[in-house]
Amino acid sequence: MQIERYETGKRMSQAVTYGGFVFLAGQVAIDAPGTSVREQTTNILARITRLLESVGSNPTRILSATIWLADISEFEEMNIVWDAWMPPGHAPARATVEARLAGPEFAVEIGIIAATGN
Repeated sequence: MQIERYETGKRMSQAVTYGGFVFLAGQVAIDAPGTSVREQTTNILARITRLLESVGSNPTRILSATIWLADISEFEEMNIVWDAWMPPGHAPARATVEARLAGPEFAVEIGIIAATGN
């Protein structure tokens, strides 16, 4: 089996595939910093969809999600967007925790492990 890396930078790749799995780096709202939790979550989920599709996967194939919130009181706001995005019947294993994120402009970060189409 071969390891493949996508959108690789100095410190990380945005996606890595191996053995029928795809591992996404934690995604933040690069295109919407400083906006509301809803807007940031929408931006992040669009990024996740794009990354998954680029490696032959999609949101129905997500196995595990880890969500970090800068303020856990925003849990329900994030879930409104998540619930609208996640296809019914395909909810992954998931954990959500409060954490200090990379910068104060980020309110949400989401990491994903999914199955590829291989």
